[in-house]
Parts: sequence; structure tokens; C-alpha cells
Amino acid sequence: MRILVTGHLGYIGSVLTPMLLEQGYEVVGMDSDLYRASTFTEGLVSVPTIKKDIREATIEDFDGINAVLHLAALSNDPLGYLDRELTFDINYRAAVRLASLSKQAGVSTFIFSSSCSSYGGGGEEMKTEESAFNPLTPYGESKVLAEKEIGALADENFSPTHLRNATAYGVSPRLRFDLVLNNLTAWAYTTGKVHLKSDGSAWRPIVHIEDISRAFIAVLKADRAAVHNQAFNIGVPRENYRVREIAEMVRDIVPDSELRFAEGAAADTRCYRVNFDKAMSVLQHYQPEWSARRGVEECYLAYKQHGVTLEEFEGPKYQRLAHIQRLIAEGIIGTDLRFRESDTTLLAA
Repeated sequence: MRILVTGHLGYIGSVLTPMLLEQGYEVVGMDSDLYRASTFTEGLVSVPTIKKDIREATIEDFDGINAVLHLAALSNDPLGYLDRELTFDINYRAAVRLASLSKQAGVSTFIFSSSCSSYGGGGEEMKTEESAFNPLTPYGESKVLAEKEIGALADENFSPTHLRNATAYGVSPRLRFDLVLNNLTAWAYTTGKVHLKSDGSAWRPIVHIEDISRAFIAVLKADRAAVHNQAFNIGVPRENYRVREIAEMVRDIVPDSELRFAEGAAADTRCYRVNFDKAMSVLQHYQPEWSARRGVEECYLAYKQHGVTLEEFEGPKYQRLAHIQRLIAEGIIGTDLRFRESDTTLLAA
């Protein structure tokens, strides 16, 4: 099977791609490589790459492709606020256009990387795939809109599946420090303080990026009838935590660290607990392996081995919003997030 992975050079994509290759899939990537300066560790694998913004995709890009795994997006709430319409343009309109081009090209399988943030202010109630959407941010809204319109393209020849991923964590060749578990562990390692900017009462479901990748592979292996135009919450049972519980876990694992709340810390309105029973029961090949505690240990050891500094942690290299803002300020990309010099060549593996 020949698979096109959009965003294959990003935080999740750089972990998913080698896992696909290990399973025997042929992989082609599509990525503008916006985060080329954000490499943390070795491990980026070389595959044929269409180096372009997903907004510039053409039907020819899907020649010979059997399945599309669409990850590329402006990922996380702060980055989504940079420009609301730009977030919608990339995460919503470009995603729907990509699905439409896939369908026109005869691609049968389209797996969309959605988000549990679509549940937004969900409160204490466990959210299933049938729960109402309640996005509180442009990022969450964009995912909801994209799901609805991609789903409307489904027919006997085109089968989309929506994976609503919990908040990701874990070490990647293209690391991010702007994710709760990664962030708190970095605070603890670099300062000795597990720094909470909220009161820590909000619920978050969290999942390792390897387990998210396993979910994509599980959908590829599933019977079409089981996943056709279906949504799945992707995470691990018993891995819903209040943010302060994650912070306490970090404190207990990172030596000589202590919990600290920012002055005036208040409750985060983004609060949701998520049920993952559907994925666990329907996706027979989905067998998550990680826990939050093991994830903190992984991050701590990686930061220690790398020698992460406070300056590096707080700087723009691994913070998506700050990185984008620096690229704009330096004139490398425009405010539309396109590189000043376009390069859409197909790079040989």
C-alpha cells in the first residue's frame, strides 16, 4: 500500500513515518518543512517528499496513492489564535480540499488527524464520540468544521476516518515544549520548579505520540466497514488527568523539583474528560503501550541527555507559536506562513 502522509516532518509525523515503514507500507511525505530548525534528536527518516504547503496540493500529488494520512495543521490553541482566518484556511479549508482532491484522484482511504479539543469546555462528564462538540478556540473549531465537511465526502469509493487525538506528549525528532506533559517536565528539569500557569483543576486526556501513530496504523489495518466515516477518540483508558496531577507526577519523578503555581493562577476553561472505549473495542490492532508516568520518565531522560537549558526551553526553537513568529520577523515566511521562495520539488529518498 502506498501512503501519503501530510506533515510527515512534524512532531507526530516524524514518529509515525518510521513506524509505517516498519509495517511494510510505502510512504510519500508532503510537508513545507516549516519546522526544519526545530530538530531535537536524530531519527528523521528519508522518504520521497513533496515539499510544499498543503494549500498548494494538486491532484497529481495523489497519483498512485492508496491512502492519505492527513496530519499537517497549525497545531495547538495559542498558534490558532495567531490569525483565526489563517487557522481556518489551513486546518479547515485546506483539509477539506485535500480530501476532495484525494477522492477525485481515486484514493480510497483518508484518515484525518482531529482532536479531543473539539469537546472544549466539556467539564466533568466523560465525552464519547456521540457527545456534542463545544470548541472554545479557533484550533478546536477548525477541527470540528473539517470533520463535518470531510465526512460529507464519504461514499462507496471514498472512506474517511476521523481520529480525535487526546493531548499529545513524548519525545520526537521534532520536539515540542508547548504540550502540557513535555512542558511541565522541561520546567522541572531546567528550573527545579514544576510551573503551573493555571490552578491545575482542568481535566486533560493525554496520549503518547507513538500510541497516536499506532491508531493510524490500526485504522489502515481495520475492515473498511468498521471505520468508514467513523470518529474515534484516541487515547488510553485511565489516562485522563487533572493538570495538577500531571504536575505532581513530574515533581515525583524529576529529582529535586517542587510544584509552583503562577501568581493569580486561575482555572482553565478548556476542561474535558474523554472515553476511549470505542477505539479500544473496534480498532483491533490499536494497542497503546504508554502511560503518563513513563512519558515523564522518557522526557526527563531525553532532556538530561540532550542537556536542555532554560534558554533553549523558553526560546522559539521548540515552541510552535514563538518559532512561527520568529520566522515571520526574520522574513523567512510571510504572514500567510508561506516561505518567501517556493520550492515544490519532489525530493528523492
